Amino acid sequence: MMRKNGKYVERAFGVASESYREIGVNVEHALERLATIPISLHCWQGDDVRGFENTDSELGGGLAVTGNYPGRARTPDEMRADFEKALSLIPGQHRINLHACYGEFNGHRVDRDEVSSEHFQNWIDWAKARRLGMDFNPTFFAHPRAADGLTLTHRDDGIRKFWIEHGIRCREIGAAIGKALGTPCLTNLWIPDGSKEAPVDRKTPRERLAASLDAIFKKRISSKLNLDAVEPKLFGIGSESYVVGSHEFYLGYAITRRKLLCLDAGHYHPTESIADKITAVLQYLPEILLHVSRGVRWDSDHVVILTDDLRAIAGEIVTNGYLGRVHIGLDYFDATINRVAAWVIGTRCMIKALLLALLEPVDILRKLEAEADYTSRLALLEEIKTLPFGAVWDFYCLRAGIPVGEAWLPEIKRYERDVLSRRG
Repeated sequence: MMRKNGKYVERAFGVASESYREIGVNVEHALERLATIPISLHCWQGDDVRGFENTDSELGGGLAVTGNYPGRARTPDEMRADFEKALSLIPGQHRINLHACYGEFNGHRVDRDEVSSEHFQNWIDWAKARRLGMDFNPTFFAHPRAADGLTLTHRDDGIRKFWIEHGIRCREIGAAIGKALGTPCLTNLWIPDGSKEAPVDRKTPRERLAASLDAIFKKRISSKLNLDAVEPKLFGIGSESYVVGSHEFYLGYAITRRKLLCLDAGHYHPTESIADKITAVLQYLPEILLHVSRGVRWDSDHVVILTDDLRAIAGEIVTNGYLGRVHIGLDYFDATINRVAAWVIGTRCMIKALLLALLEPVDILRKLEAEADYTSRLALLEEIKTLPFGAVWDFYCLRAGIPVGEAWLPEIKRYERDVLSRRG
């Protein structure tokens, strides 16, 4: 592997800065802005969405993890160690994202309608010590009361009330996290409810869902502590013909109830891009959440890489001045490769995409577009693709004390040898 020493990186950065300066881009300003953008790393990449409830419930809910690469996290302590290793290889100050099933229950059976902030106190203390923000998610799957794929829309009042209570408690946990860490916790709600075959009655389940959500969100919680988001989906395995919480349903709900809408990059048709939806929904909502994924075959949740789709998402956020209104989280799980490396690859690529957007000469491009000079706009957009972005990225990592280029990979290999391989 090529090793880049500090002096080489600094020289290359100087040349790159001059290249960008010639098209009106201040590289230092771009790096300063980049350093303020947190990415929320998702816990479920670290253990294949198993959680720590010590139950034998199947994953379900249309979710599936493939692969059995050695070294998955089996305990909260192991997962926190894995998070720390990943974060040590990623420039910037970021967040972590927990599901409710990742609490610490000390061998006790704590059902979903009984979870509280005490079950996440070790996570909170750990995050506070490391100056990390935290986000949260109710877990509406992998449970006997979700075995038929229905939760908040269930015909059974008792089952529905059970899941409503779970949602209420998760918001309270989110508020406790936000209060303890001094930064709002974003609590995102997704349910798997739907049906494999086309239903006769599409209306009643959606009425039940709206009523259930209203019950969950009834208690007002300060946005300084907790932000609520709702997440739609096109279809799932087992809900191919009908998903109660569709995009249209949750868009309407978010607008009328002033909640954040979560746009998941894998939850739409393969020809759709959530990049195009960002400016549309932000006409009506103050903030949104992104779950950035890579759906090779629809919602297959592959590790995020630097694709045109990813660049388009970052470009929409940066170009339109939405950095203060868009919360960026990752959502994928791959058990065919080293799970810690998957975090590192995906997060670094998300940051690279943001940097590429920050290095675009937006003012010039806007001027050309306003003048209807589409020829020059297209030409410039293509030419900037070959500018020395890599040198800027390397310098950003060097200055942050993070391994440059692929130098992070030997660290992962050592961690796999010394830590992950001993987990059996």
